[in-house]
Amino acid sequence: MRLQVCILTPDRVFQSEEVDELILPTSTGQIGVLIDHAPLITALDIGIRILRQESKWVPLGVIGGFSLVQKNCVTILVNEAVAATSVDLREAERSLEKATNYLRRVTGEKEKIEATFSFKRARVRYQVVQWKKS
Repeated sequence: MRLQVCILTPDRVFQSEEVDELILPTSTGQIGVLIDHAPLITALDIGIRILRQESKWVPLGVIGGFSLVQKNCVTILVNEAVAATSVDLREAERSLEKATNYLRRVTGEKEKIEATFSFKRARVRYQVVQWKKS
C-alpha cells in the first residue's frame, strides 16, 4: 500500500502519483506522512515538499497553501508549485540575491512582509534547483 498524493494549483492538477513517504513544510515546521497517518489538515509554508518513491527522494517547491491527509490520500492545495526542472540555477541565484538585498533594506512593516515573501519564494526556487544538482 502507498500514499496517493495529488497537488493542485489554481490552474491545474500539478501532480498526482503514489508515493511511499512525504515530507511537507508546514507553518510550524516539517511533518512526515507515512501510510495510515492520522487524519490531518495543516497550513503549508513556502518550502520544499519532498516525496520518496522506493529509494528515490524527489523535491518540489511549494508556495503556501494547505494539505489534507485522510485515508492514505494526501491532497495538497498550493498557490504555486515549482519543479526543479523548471528553474534555471543562475536565475535562481540572482533572484535570491536580489530578494536578500531587498529584505535587508526595507524598514516599513508592509514592505517587510512583502520582502519576506519574496525572499522565501526565491529561496525555495534556489533550494529546489540546488537539490537537482546534488
